[in-house]
Amino acid sequence: MRTLQPRTWKAPVGYANGVAASGTLVFIAGQVGWNAQQVFESESLPEQFERALNNVLEVLAEAGGRAEHICRMTAYCCDKPAYLAARRELGSIWKRLMGRHYPAMSMIFVSDLLDSPGKIELEATAVIPEGFAPVRSSGAQQEK
Repeated sequence: MRTLQPRTWKAPVGYANGVAASGTLVFIAGQVGWNAQQVFESESLPEQFERALNNVLEVLAEAGGRAEHICRMTAYCCDKPAYLAARRELGSIWKRLMGRHYPAMSMIFVSDLLDSPGKIELEATAVIPEGFAPVRSSGAQQEK
């Protein structure tokens, strides 16, 4: 995977302007902040964001991928003031789950989400590189 950043552009903070990758494509549907039984355990935006991001990573793991394979993510949020107020906390959650990996991203503010009381939904596209194989016994992954 290669980050695309025109030399004359100011570097983005918290996302990439573009990504080029080749391998197995994984398309992850919009994930909201509910648990595996589709129950919201919190109405807090940061807690829903963390659960939604974990849900994205769990779906990706089913394909044998990891966080760094995510090339594109779109976030749909229906509470802009709450998002802006929680940016520092959301950044901490991101770093804990995604490290310093920043895919091409868009944040779109919407009036509502289908699943109530959802406040944020994340969808993602990942590319698992050729030769990357999960090692299931230790939970780790490695490149061949």
